[in-house]
Amino acid sequence: MAAFQRSLSGETKYVFGIDEAGRGPLCGPVVAGCCILPEDCRILYLNDSKKLSEQKREALYDEIVSNAYAWGIGIASAERIDEINILNATYEAMAEAFENCLNMYKDRVLTLNESNGFLTDSMDCIDGFPSATDSIVLVDGNKTVPGIAYDQLCVIGGDAKCPSVSAASILAKVTRDRMMKELDNIYPEYGFASNKGYGTKQHYQAIRQYGILDIHRRSFLRNI
Repeated sequence: MAAFQRSLSGETKYVFGIDEAGRGPLCGPVVAGCCILPEDCRILYLNDSKKLSEQKREALYDEIVSNAYAWGIGIASAERIDEINILNATYEAMAEAFENCLNMYKDRVLTLNESNGFLTDSMDCIDGFPSATDSIVLVDGNKTVPGIAYDQLCVIGGDAKCPSVSAASILAKVTRDRMMKELDNIYPEYGFASNKGYGTKQHYQAIRQYGILDIHRRSFLRNI
């Protein structure tokens, strides 16, 4: 995976990976992740988050946030999805994740400069600020993200091919799943802890029995 990513990024100094989770569910937000990993990062078992067990994703999440140069999360609510449609809401979440990742990197550089030390062992090479001239953004899928004024490269299946995109996929998936588990505590009738908001038979039955919630995407439920 690292070799394939290098073949795409070439000599580019900073490589951002972006992916999302939750485009298809009937409720809850769409969540995007963005990540910059050290070039020599050796986190084992990185892969498309959907191909990993929940336990493995949780363990990898902790490794990613501990070893990444920087990472960020972006969220678009169900209400926002209904306002501008799922594609544009996904773009917004991705752009937010990128900005949050970039800002974390900048904050860490400033912290290092002020303390003359290192935040973690994995950040002993962190320096400068990523700019549009020395960075590339690898986006999972076949569409670039409006609002990101950096060079972008679409990678179909990138979450299974590029470490930075895989890491972003895991960040997004784990974040969203945790949100759905919290919602399950509030609305246990809908089974969000297990279905994560997707359109299972049990979820549709709960909607018909208990009604549509504010966290549901009404534009996804027009036939109910």
